[in-house]
Amino acid sequence: MSRPALATTIGDVELSSAVMTASGTAGYGAELSAYGDLSALGALVTKSLAATPWPGNAAPRVTEVRAGMLNSVGLQGPGVPAWRDRELPAARAAGATVVASIWGTSVDAYRAAAEALAGADVAAVEVNVSCPNVEDRSSMFAHSAAATGAVVEACRGSHPLWVKLSPNVADLTPIAAAAIDAGASALVLTNTLLGMKLDLSTRRPVLGNGGGGLSGPAVHPVAVRAVYEIRKAFPDVPIIGVGGVMHGRDALEFLIAGANAVQVGTATFHNPRAPWKVTASLERALRRANFTSVADAIGAAQR
Repeated sequence: MSRPALATTIGDVELSSAVMTASGTAGYGAELSAYGDLSALGALVTKSLAATPWPGNAAPRVTEVRAGMLNSVGLQGPGVPAWRDRELPAARAAGATVVASIWGTSVDAYRAAAEALAGADVAAVEVNVSCPNVEDRSSMFAHSAAATGAVVEACRGSHPLWVKLSPNVADLTPIAAAAIDAGASALVLTNTLLGMKLDLSTRRPVLGNGGGGLSGPAVHPVAVRAVYEIRKAFPDVPIIGVGGVMHGRDALEFLIAGANAVQVGTATFHNPRAPWKVTASLERALRRANFTSVADAIGAAQR
């Protein structure tokens, strides 16, 4: 059997591979280039950027837990203009297809971040409406269909919009519908689950901000269900699966559930070469499952 084709498309965006990095796990630019060829990945998705610099949360920010990790980094970043000037050129020079992730504390703040990317050499903009690592969770727009729609509408411009949604809701379908109706080119499913770890000696939260976002293998079944249900509800909308992809088998499960591509995140903290290892093992998993390509596998569980 010939080697399965790994290329995929996300709307109008053509990717050489269905495996990307996940926002928040691969820095802002070419940091991972020391561990592999960035051009061999579908895309490098940046850590989420605001329109202006943001300090993030108090330390400690990351802790290991059973079957994953908790993080409360709090979206620390240099802001879109500084990233665009300092980091984006290095990532493009290293061969990366770049997707810029943005966030904001208000609809206007999202609009400002998107406008700061106008004309930037990026393939798409990932609109992170779902990060739980903010002090005021009422600003997690992904908990509201109306708020999600307003943010996506505000971010519309020259780049395709991939909207990253939260699993911390009773029903994703109306929120996904609002994002699509407002102009989302694709949905990224999903962000982290809310969690907490306590220090048994001090009887206090381990993370400086109290709780944080749970990622890694523990969230994989939650994300697979989200992909499956949203693919069933919206057969033609591009979906990117993210959550606990540690091996090609995990990536293939997302594809079979209905994802067009996957992102590798927490695994990169354990091994910076994880995105390339997942790419190689996905090829083997496709072959063992008798799929000739990524496109052949997408949505197989729905057929």
